[in-house]
Amino acid sequence: MTTQQLIEQIQQKQSFLCVGLDVDLAKIPSFLLLEEDPIFSFNKAIIDATHDLAVAYKPNIAFFEAYGIKGWQALKKTIEYINTNYPELFTIADAKRGDIGNTASMYAKAFFEDMAFDSVTVAPYMGKDSVEPFLAFNNKHTILLALTSNEGAFDFQTKEVNRKPLYEQVIETSQKYKGAENLMYVVGATKAEYFKEIRRVAPNSFLLVPGIGAQGGNLQDVCKYGLNENVGLLINSSRGIIYASNKEDFAVKAREEAIKIQQEMAELLKNKHD
Repeated sequence: MTTQQLIEQIQQKQSFLCVGLDVDLAKIPSFLLLEEDPIFSFNKAIIDATHDLAVAYKPNIAFFEAYGIKGWQALKKTIEYINTNYPELFTIADAKRGDIGNTASMYAKAFFEDMAFDSVTVAPYMGKDSVEPFLAFNNKHTILLALTSNEGAFDFQTKEVNRKPLYEQVIETSQKYKGAENLMYVVGATKAEYFKEIRRVAPNSFLLVPGIGAQGGNLQDVCKYGLNENVGLLINSSRGIIYASNKEDFAVKAREEAIKIQQEMAELLKNKHD
């Protein structure tokens, strides 16, 4: 998917919502456990209920890997279901891969070619030769971890190196990589006060923003400094949507929560243009 196609979908839906698929069999409705593939059944219901409100879906790969081959099969079926039935949706493999050379190329091949994801999250700690193999794929996007929403982010990401925070140097340096036009960045919603500086460094890049809702991030605070001309944000909500109910009405309740977020987004976009 091209960046322009993503922008057009955001404009059409008046939404920049990304739904995170973090499927825990201990949390999904118990009646689904009787299904042949409970993970896929859960994902399918959530996707069908929210596809017109969201512009992206983000399976967290660890939540599929944890169930071995059955988890991988469910992941494969989930991405194929989205690509076949809702090809306009942007897909994110939240894999946080980070290795160099041929290994990075194989990770990229796995998610971009075999799984046919539009994007994948990548850790930048090993530098450009851990990132550029992902950027070599046409119309595929690499989402670099820049400033994450967890408490431990302060251990390294905000530390100053040569009078600049490390996260800022990551963004600046990565924009010189070959294929950097296909870079996006992960910036946690719980770090809303940093968005103004990030937009100075990366004014045009899309930012994937986890941490809204259950983790305490505030959508209005993020949008105040994070929105750009093309919106430039993908706001992820996982638990707040997919676990809105653990009963038979789980998909209905998921839709209700997605509607609340989409309506707030539409209002923020309207105010931005007024």
